[in-house]
Amino acid sequence: MVSPVADGRCRRCGSTLHLRKPGSIQNTVALMAAAAALYIPSHVLPVMTVVEIGVVTHNTIIGGMMTFWRTGAYPIAIVIFTASILIPLLKIVALTWLCLAATGRVHPSPAALGRLYLLTELLGRWSMVDIFVVGILVSLVQLGNYMTITPGPGALAFAGVVMLTMFAAMSFDPRLLWDRLDELPGAPNPSTE
Repeated sequence: MVSPVADGRCRRCGSTLHLRKPGSIQNTVALMAAAAALYIPSHVLPVMTVVEIGVVTHNTIIGGMMTFWRTGAYPIAIVIFTASILIPLLKIVALTWLCLAATGRVHPSPAALGRLYLLTELLGRWSMVDIFVVGILVSLVQLGNYMTITPGPGALAFAGVVMLTMFAAMSFDPRLLWDRLDELPGAPNPSTE
């Protein structure tokens, strides 16, 4: 039910009304800090372990990307680099920048910040590609005693990074950026127009 904020509580359910998402920046920063803490282990720990005729191979995201690059599978290596290394890192940096702008610590162009927020929302979902690949490999390649593929702790850490950055982007209230626009010198004042 749409209610005026001045009412204080919803007439239907009694919930407290908020003009903006309560604790948006605090929630976003907490989720980003957790994602940043998982970013390094997600790239250092093995994403999957392959046991083939008794030989155990641990594969990390970076190691897998380098293997594809050395074997000439450049498109796959580029996709892995983009989806698994670049996008999560850029998303953490972009959300940090958006939080700094929403709190007034930096003053970039509001239009650029809006585009940065939309780009963060759109690209973040594609960084889950590696987790899908590991899941498909684990489910398809169970060849008994010949070969076994199991997901490693790096896959769990990487899934955590992806999920936390997605939740951080969802918890960020982009309207806070436009609230800052009114505080900039030379900003149009709607009450005088």
